[in-house]
Amino acid sequence: MDAREGIYFVSDVHLGLEVGDPAGREAAFVDFLRAIPADTTRALYLLGDIWDFWYEYKDVVPKGYARVFAALKDLMDAGVEVCFFRGNHDMWCFHYFESLGIKVLEQPYLLEASGKVFCLGHGDGLGPGMRGYKFLRGIFRNRACQWLFSLLHPRIAFALARKWSRGSRLARKEAYVFRGEEEPLYKYCRDFALHTKVDYFIFGHYHARADLLLPSGARLLVLKDWIDGPDYLYFDGISTGSGHSRKTEK
Repeated sequence: MDAREGIYFVSDVHLGLEVGDPAGREAAFVDFLRAIPADTTRALYLLGDIWDFWYEYKDVVPKGYARVFAALKDLMDAGVEVCFFRGNHDMWCFHYFESLGIKVLEQPYLLEASGKVFCLGHGDGLGPGMRGYKFLRGIFRNRACQWLFSLLHPRIAFALARKWSRGSRLARKEAYVFRGEEEPLYKYCRDFALHTKVDYFIFGHYHARADLLLPSGARLLVLKDWIDGPDYLYFDGISTGSGHSRKTEK
């Protein structure tokens, strides 16, 4: 096995969310990044909503997170590829991440590693139904709407974002139970696997862990958020494991 076969996947850290212990959550994420062994790791995939809100203007980016970016930069300098998917909370990254060397990818993204095929993304908006959410998501991703939002002073824009975030299900600590075969994401992956060979589907967004076998034989793995502690997946070239001892063989 190549020395650099390790791949890490993490989602929904929600840095900056004023729930629980924000400073402790950021410190735990930095510790996680610092603990990734660069000599055996090929890539780190950030599957969206790493930040609870991220909006960058042409010459302005959110303050803070210096230790997070320093840890990511150290990984990249050591030869680890860092890739980021826009989540529904941090979709407004335009140039800053790429200027640091972070690759910004769009879902669904197919990755081949060690003879396995991974389908990756944040997971939001995938699958049938959810018309209201998809309509709102379309507005948020519309370039004209983004330009109009950019006319707001950052102090106003971020105040609005914090107010919106405080009203979210995550901020209200409403636990979500992944509904298995009834979930739009499950249906999306099931149908996707009918025409494309995939071994692992890995997503976030739902704030609930899931590990389901699809009819094709592929596995759907959903990461939880970091509100109650770190959660991540790891692939070593042979098997997948996680930060919560979900080690399984395939």
